Parts: sequence; structure tokens; C-alpha cells
Amino acid sequence: MENVGRLILRLLLVPVGALVAVVVAALVLVAANYNTLLAIANSGPDQQAYFVFALPLLIAGIGLGTVLMVLPAVIGALVAEAFAIRSWIYHALNGGLSMWVGWSTIGDLRNSGHALLDDPKIIVAAGLAAGFAYWLVAGWGAGFWKPVFRDGPELAPVVKL
Repeated sequence: MENVGRLILRLLLVPVGALVAVVVAALVLVAANYNTLLAIANSGPDQQAYFVFALPLLIAGIGLGTVLMVLPAVIGALVAEAFAIRSWIYHALNGGLSMWVGWSTIGDLRNSGHALLDDPKIIVAAGLAAGFAYWLVAGWGAGFWKPVFRDGPELAPVVKL
């Protein structure tokens, strides 16, 4: 019964961790490209009123790009769950590597006219932050068959004569 409860917990925590990772990566991308967003906003004084309506669409586009770039991390998360890998270094590197692989594969999307997703250092930094955020939510207790907080087997007391 304990294993069923842990499986249900993992089925809830892993998607929540993935959602938090995507949000953190998108926030890092928006924060890193803040000056570019301001330059776009100040590009034309007659178009500044439209920027208020375009900003949510621009941030949604960054979020969609982030989801596409984080998608390869699913493989690493499944490996972590299968082998109960709980290292924060593993999850951070998984996030950074998967963001770089995803960034490499979405070349057409990132060349769509804006320079928000051009710098690979920012992409990898966002991936590292996303991987660490995933570890904070779900990665520290990876593996439904291996409980995190369990005492060792009971040992017989040693009697000295």
C-alpha cells in the first residue's frame, strides 16, 4: 500500500515540478532579455500603446519556446524516476543540457524576427535554473519505489560480556 501511495504522489509531483521548471526558465529568459524588451517597447513612440497589448503575446511566445526547449528534459526526468537519482547536480545539468538541445532544434522559431532567444549562454542558464527548480519540487524524492525517509533495518542489539 505504501508503494501505491508513493506512485500517486510521484504522479502528482512530477507534472507540478515540470510546470514550475517551465515558469522559472521563462522568468529567467524574460529577466535576461529585459533590456531587449524595453528596446522593443521604446522603438516607436506611436506604437507604444500597442506594446501593452503585445507584451502578453510576446511573453506567451517566450513561454511556448521555453516549453519546446524543456521538452527533452522529460527523458532525463524519467531516467531519474526509474533509477531514483536525487542529485541536484543531475537535475540542473539535465535542465541545462535539455534547454540547449531544445534550443538547437527550434532554429526556425528562434529566427522568427526577434532576438530574444539568440544567446545560448542565457538559454543554458535558464535550463540550469529550471532543472534546479524541478529538483526543489520533485527531484529530491525521485523514484516511487525508494522512499526518502525510511529508517534502516532493525539490527539485533549487541551484547558484550
